[in-house]
Amino acid sequence: MGAELTGAEIGRLLEKLDLRQKVRLLTGADTWRTYAEPAVALRAVTFSDGPAGVRGTAWDERDTALVLPSPTALAAAWDEELVCAAGGLLAAEARRKGVDVLLAPTLNLHRSPLGGRHFECFSEDPLLTGRTGAALIRGIQAGGVAATAKHFVANDAETDRLTVDVRVDERTLREVYLAPFEAAVGAGVRVVMSAYNRVNGHTMSAGPLLERPLKDEWGFEGPVVSDWGAVRSLLETARSGQDLAMPGPASPWADGLCAAVAAGALPVEVIDEKVRRLLRLAAWTGAWGDPPRDPSGTASRAPHRTGGPDGAPPARAGRGERGLLRRAVAAGAVLLRNEGSLLPLDPARLRSVAVIGPHAKDPRIQGGGSAEVFPDGLVTPLEGITAALAGTARTVYAPGLPPSAVPRPLTRADSRDPRGGEPGVLVRLLDAAGDELHAEHRLSGRIVEPAEVPGAHTVEIRALFRPDRDGPWTLAVGGWGPLSLAVAGRTVLCGTFPVDSDDPARVHVAPPLRLVSTPLTGGREVELTVRRGLGGGTGVATVLAAAPPPGDAVAERERAVAAARDAEVAVVVVGTTPESESEGRDRRTLALPEGQDALVRAVMGANARTVVVLNAGAPVTLPWRHEVRALLLAWFPGQEGGAGLADVLFGRAEPGGRLPTTWPGAEGDVPVLRTRPADGVLPYSEGPFIGYRAWLRAGARPAYWFGHGLGYTTWSYESLEAPAEVAGGEPFEVRVVLRNTGARRGREVVQLYLAGPEPDGGPPVPRLVGHAAVSSDPGERAVAVVRVAGRAPARWSTREHRWVTGPGEVTLLCGRSAGDLPLRAVTSVSPALSSDLSSVLSPAARDMPETPPESALH
Repeated sequence: MGAELTGAEIGRLLEKLDLRQKVRLLTGADTWRTYAEPAVALRAVTFSDGPAGVRGTAWDERDTALVLPSPTALAAAWDEELVCAAGGLLAAEARRKGVDVLLAPTLNLHRSPLGGRHFECFSEDPLLTGRTGAALIRGIQAGGVAATAKHFVANDAETDRLTVDVRVDERTLREVYLAPFEAAVGAGVRVVMSAYNRVNGHTMSAGPLLERPLKDEWGFEGPVVSDWGAVRSLLETARSGQDLAMPGPASPWADGLCAAVAAGALPVEVIDEKVRRLLRLAAWTGAWGDPPRDPSGTASRAPHRTGGPDGAPPARAGRGERGLLRRAVAAGAVLLRNEGSLLPLDPARLRSVAVIGPHAKDPRIQGGGSAEVFPDGLVTPLEGITAALAGTARTVYAPGLPPSAVPRPLTRADSRDPRGGEPGVLVRLLDAAGDELHAEHRLSGRIVEPAEVPGAHTVEIRALFRPDRDGPWTLAVGGWGPLSLAVAGRTVLCGTFPVDSDDPARVHVAPPLRLVSTPLTGGREVELTVRRGLGGGTGVATVLAAAPPPGDAVAERERAVAAARDAEVAVVVVGTTPESESEGRDRRTLALPEGQDALVRAVMGANARTVVVLNAGAPVTLPWRHEVRALLLAWFPGQEGGAGLADVLFGRAEPGGRLPTTWPGAEGDVPVLRTRPADGVLPYSEGPFIGYRAWLRAGARPAYWFGHGLGYTTWSYESLEAPAEVAGGEPFEVRVVLRNTGARRGREVVQLYLAGPEPDGGPPVPRLVGHAAVSSDPGERAVAVVRVAGRAPARWSTREHRWVTGPGEVTLLCGRSAGDLPLRAVTSVSPALSSDLSSVLSPAARDMPETPPESALH
């Protein structure tokens, strides 16, 4: 990282810039970079998406990245040291790719389980989200890369996300949705991203919340960057606390700020304040001088490119990196059910294991949308289990379901470049006459950003496609503008498809597919050609995809049942699909995709020793959950998912996860479900009662409570020691004594909740105020010390517009989940006003180390 600039130094830099130069700095130079400014020796500052990996500045499958477990999985670990280490890994990746600012973490909340971007957010609870986010920020920024707290604020659903007006009362906004961002500022986050949506009538890029509380009250000194394309007006955004409009070079600011100042509609001092914040960030990232350097000391501004003999990027993760990724899988895995202690399995006692389900061979390791990266490597559940049982037990695989009818982009496994013969596809850029200007070999039928070539008129994808069976294949082409698809030289689809959305995820990443059915012969290659006129836009995906003929669902299930019946143990891996869980759209149902529930029931009927593994980033309903012996939530586990899963299944590691969000038994039971606005408005009428607090207030019982997770041992909670009286605004400690009553060493997450008078006069509803983890051997006692922030008993007063504490009694409740709190104590709290920002985080979070410990990498 670079140095901090003093106010005087920033002032001297500003004096060297005229108005035009200042304004130019306030809009991106391109999609990912700001402008360089030679007048002050300033290079461009580079941004990248990356909550679970660092994509860099190009969406190119040859530019691979390490893929971490999804944010829901990281939060499920309830382990800030681990999350800090994960942030350090992201920082190293960012430096390798020449990235200065990482667009992570996402601090929006799990308000509804239908939220489409649920996997990218940490939790339903503001404290757990704030502490987890703060730990990731510290890890990223200790590595010299700026973190970005996003999306400020109340961007908790995807439906109409560009325009929706969230109506939320002042108390709820402060206590729930703003709280994780306040924690991020307390952790020293360098950048905050404003969201697309409106809050109480104000577009966030023009909203008053950017000034108060973000800048004036919390003291945030960095720049506010817009979500990509969120600055859609001139004066109202320029007069707000918005500082940088991305992407560029086109934006309302680029066209109008100079004229607005000249006309007297905007004081130049407003421009200067925005530039000051950008210069402060640029100085910290080292944007004066040489480009950032990777850990080996090699300058790394150019896009990373790799290639093996067949064009595939070779895996490059080191042992320490793989170890951290693998450990994180186990740390976040949540054991929901384990009747008769079926898990862990003993490999020495097994002769055969049936591994069942399409997700076992083709898992989802990450969510879709802007968070998606191209993995450096992949260990599937089938590979992980097979490797763990090598030499001891036979592994049999059965998908149990026919292949998906949704076309998937061509891959190296099913296609060849017709020019060179390597696995993959040929991408060409053609001029208006159809002559070739540029050609390159690519590894996927999904091309987002081909090379920029002057005079390019058309992008073409060609492949020799090898179907694996006879029948009517569904072929698909995706993109905008003029599109055509030819099979063996015969045009089967042609048309012009104008852009029908402003949402960047739909326009640039996942355009709709146009489908056509054509008969193909298994094993016989056929040439497929897609062409898209670039008049439909640059930086837009062009997709060539295919899906096999419909399979026989009954026959596939019968084969899976036979495999399960013949095995000693069956492991069924089920989960969501890219169509059911992705950025850009909310979920329509909490049910698993069609056929998966029936598959689980059929396998359980054939083998009582069945383990179900859930490969999902968000809650799903599980109508068979009371019948299955063992149920393990693996989330979107990242590239080492199969290895980490095997560690848990066979007892090399304990499933350390605890749910960061409440899982319902049925969709109709969820107290807060709505994500779809009416007439453009989405009211948060439930107030601060979301997640477990909504369930507790309603007196309802979910399938699995927030904080639930079993581990491989058992615990008894013996005593809770809390101070009889605490001073409002002062932190305090609670000691919890518990005993490991199981047969093996384990880790327990001790959770502390507080229930006090509600401002609306309703019954007290507990809320999480602290947690701590302990480990001990069988029979041993352990003492958990839970530190509670001074502001924990306070509530936001809508009459006084400030935090107000007591006086009065509050109840402290302690246990292993929001629904299992066996210990309690009553504490008297004296009145106080708490405005100290440091009280947002618990002392444990504030005292996190500035750099990830070395041990975390091994």
